[in-house]
Amino acid sequence: MQLYAYDAGQCDPKKCTAKKLARAGLIKSVKVMRKIPYNTILLAPIAEQALSPADKKSASSITVFDCSWDKIDSFDDTLRKLKRKKRALPYLIAANPINYGKSFVLSSVEALTAALFIIGEREQSQFILRGFKWGMEFLRLNVDRLLAYSEAKDSKEVVEMQNGFMNVGKKAKKT
Repeated sequence: MQLYAYDAGQCDPKKCTAKKLARAGLIKSVKVMRKIPYNTILLAPIAEQALSPADKKSASSITVFDCSWDKIDSFDDTLRKLKRKKRALPYLIAANPINYGKSFVLSSVEALTAALFIIGEREQSQFILRGFKWGMEFLRLNVDRLLAYSEAKDSKEVVEMQNGFMNVGKKAKKT
């Protein structure tokens, strides 16, 4: 599956996982929104549907929106207007050194890895993680969730699973 990253130019180049993937030739970096491929799955937190295995049939690529989490809200209107298939990733835990243990705050490589895994491209998902010391930790932290999401029939089922995983996490914190 072809991978893209829209580069909003906000990341520290030394820490940016999308830039590292681009330097390794594993993704293509796009600096202008209109150059994001039309037939792509655009990973965006504002999406109204969760990514599911069913999305693989209608897309030829995956694009991650690479910007600072502190500034993501400033792109909401632009993302809504962009005519692409937008999908949100379900509940997952970050393993990157900046956001370790936080839910929903993934780096670009974690987001692409999760998306690839969910749509059934497991080899490619593991391959892009190899350049990161903490990469396999992301899979270790999320293996049960990723396996479940990858077996879902559609977005609705992914959301139901996500709610179950989140409720288990809430119960564990109370005890």
